[in-house]
Amino acid sequence: MSSKVFSAAVIGLKSALVEVEVDTLSAGMHHFNIVGLPDTAIKESQDRVSSAIKNSGLIAPHRCGRITVNLAPADLPKVGPLYDLPIALGFLLATKQLAFDHTDKLFIGELSLDGRIRPVKGVLLVTLLAKEKGIKTLFVPLENAKEASIISGIDIIAVSTLKELLGHLENIAIINFFPKTDLEKLFEEDTHLYDMKNIRGQEHAKRALEIASAGAHNILLSGPPGSGKTLLAKTMASILPRLTIPEALEVTKIFSVAGYLPKENSLITKRQFRSPHHSASAASLVGGGTFPRPGEISLAHRGILFLDEFSEFSRAVLENLRQPLENGLITISRAQGTLEFPARFTLVAAMNPCPCGNATDPEKACSCSPANIIRYQSKISGPILDRIDLHIEVPRLKFEKLSENSQQEASDSIRARVEKAREIQKKRFLDSKIVSNSEMESEQIKKYCQLDAPSAELMRNALSRFYLSARAYFRIIKVARTIADLEEAQNIKPNHIAEAIQYRFKSE
Repeated sequence: MSSKVFSAAVIGLKSALVEVEVDTLSAGMHHFNIVGLPDTAIKESQDRVSSAIKNSGLIAPHRCGRITVNLAPADLPKVGPLYDLPIALGFLLATKQLAFDHTDKLFIGELSLDGRIRPVKGVLLVTLLAKEKGIKTLFVPLENAKEASIISGIDIIAVSTLKELLGHLENIAIINFFPKTDLEKLFEEDTHLYDMKNIRGQEHAKRALEIASAGAHNILLSGPPGSGKTLLAKTMASILPRLTIPEALEVTKIFSVAGYLPKENSLITKRQFRSPHHSASAASLVGGGTFPRPGEISLAHRGILFLDEFSEFSRAVLENLRQPLENGLITISRAQGTLEFPARFTLVAAMNPCPCGNATDPEKACSCSPANIIRYQSKISGPILDRIDLHIEVPRLKFEKLSENSQQEASDSIRARVEKAREIQKKRFLDSKIVSNSEMESEQIKKYCQLDAPSAELMRNALSRFYLSARAYFRIIKVARTIADLEEAQNIKPNHIAEAIQYRFKSE
């Protein structure tokens, strides 16, 4: 006797429909075989499934003869324990211990030995697939139900035990649909630990952070130890524009696949601030593994990737940032195939100017030799620096600045300007997938960043005097476009170009 139950496979940030076919043969010795490119977690499911069925009061597989489970399509790699539940149901259907219509239902879940259903990864992607395929009902573990409930147009059944699910499928004890989540309410609370009003001085750096936030531009903060670089970077999160629902879904998908989605949150509603240690490996930063998972740069998608002590990172690790900084995408190739993860983050880096940190301090003597300073700064390659739009010097503050009681501008008022600039960009790029000025390609720059004669002359002089690369040239124009948006100016003016140029001096 054979049966079929629908489940799903999660591949990168996509999901594919999987048919779990179970065939039983009463004759012969007991043998439980799973085929269809299963990983180790799936091969071990035979023991979990057998114990869960036995402890739910039913005839277990080990009391039957030959059992074959096929996960179709057979050439698609299957990863994780989410097939435990559909395998168990398929076996019960094949042995006529259960009867229900499987055609409009999809099941995922890991089984414990006593029949409880444990949470799995990638539920949001499976929910989107089920909706796309026209499946009416999705059965998920209770702990994953909130995550699935943010998608409308599909009924969610949250189950906690195999016995409870069997009662529902046999119409003995019906489980009510899990209530849908009101997405608007999730975005209401938005508090931050740090606020710009608590940072004394550093007006130049604050202005640069505002520009970086408005256009999603990369920024490098350089200065002596204790000047406030790390605090400024952490506070930048409080002036970033709020996530839109499409952006929140993008980020939530990544956290769902990585298994980092908090239990209390069904949707990531805040822009992420990821700060890996400088000893981080390349795989932890860009992602990887036998079956690749997202790394820190993908977890920072639509948010901030903060690299403190920038020059202490391994040069080989930093070179992995080249592609995502340019394309907003990371491609990971393995023998099993190639996966792509989004990585459209804002890079915020902080570093000292030299090993002792006093090279740019006018009041403290630097103890480093010129050779040591060159060696220290050369850890960051020219191509990486060329991809950073704003290079900001953060000086050590004097007593007068630290002790003054003047009221500083709060993050809320800065964020209001940033969000207004982002709204201008949203309307500008309405017919494209672009979200911010930093993502513009040559076509959009030509269309939206036309320079008048004085602005063009200013760029000509900068190009010849500072020997700017072609990439730096276009990045200056994109920063100028953001500065113009902050002023709600329709066209780029010479003062916008002049301000954008001054932020390139550090790298040229």
